[in-house]
Amino acid sequence: MTARCMSSVSFPCSRTDRTTAHSSKAEEMLEYSIDAHREDASGSIALVRQASVPLDTSLAGRADAFNPTEMLLAALAACMIKGAERACPMLNFDLRGMSVQLHACRQDAPPQITSIDYLLTVDTGESDRRLELLHTNIRKYGTISNTLARAVVLQGRIVRKA
Repeated sequence: MTARCMSSVSFPCSRTDRTTAHSSKAEEMLEYSIDAHREDASGSIALVRQASVPLDTSLAGRADAFNPTEMLLAALAACMIKGAERACPMLNFDLRGMSVQLHACRQDAPPQITSIDYLLTVDTGESDRRLELLHTNIRKYGTISNTLARAVVLQGRIVRKA
């Protein structure tokens, strides 16, 4: 399934002729689009479907909005939680709750994130082996986590809620 672009501007996915080991057919590519605009010197807003997210793009900073690095971390957290939601029915895993804590390290010159550490805390009665199986699935099938892991050191662990 390929998402349709909602924007009046079209950005085709750049593709190399990638094939899977099991097929000579080129991989299907999903596409994602959002719109963002500057509201004023105090911030911006990102829009998609019926959702809007205020963005901290001001030089002074805003307490009521995510800055770009925090948005990146929020995307990773959402990816991990969504990955658990996808994996749990397939694994018949009893997930009562989950939280994600993330910490990124940034260097100044050139400005970039160099590492991200995470802690997944899961409320479950499942065994340690099954908890690790969930962790493996979250890491293996996450779009954002796989993308970031190619660019920065991404490491963490999963624990049971006390």
